[in-house]
Amino acid sequence: QVQLVESGGGLVQAGGSLRLSCAASGRTFSSYAMGWFRQAPGKEREFVAAISRSGSSTYYSDSVKGRFTISRDNGKNTVYLQMNSLKPEDTAVYYCAAHQTYDYGWFGRGYEYDYWGQGTQVTVSS
Repeated sequence: QVQLVESGGGLVQAGGSLRLSCAASGRTFSSYAMGWFRQAPGKEREFVAAISRSGSSTYYSDSVKGRFTISRDNGKNTVYLQMNSLKPEDTAVYYCAAHQTYDYGWFGRGYEYDYWGQGTQVTVSS
């Protein structure tokens, strides 16, 4: 089992940047593919980005591609989401998620993930 704790959210003006972090407990972090999801008020949770166990493979939603970067440091049990050129429509609670797998790829669907963090609020003002 793994516990996930997100941090780094906050209030930023449009065009600004934030870096989210997600720290995982346990000693088997490298056996988990990781993902970031977000949920805005009144909307369904949506996929943002995913990264494979090694970090060699990543995938992004069209809405964030070219602006956000997912990365991980297996030595620090942490996954990151660098968010640049933020827009008001990026406002949401951001969640990281973990999927234990032997696969070497990424996973883009919420139901594929086994563990979730509590979320961190990102608010982008216009």
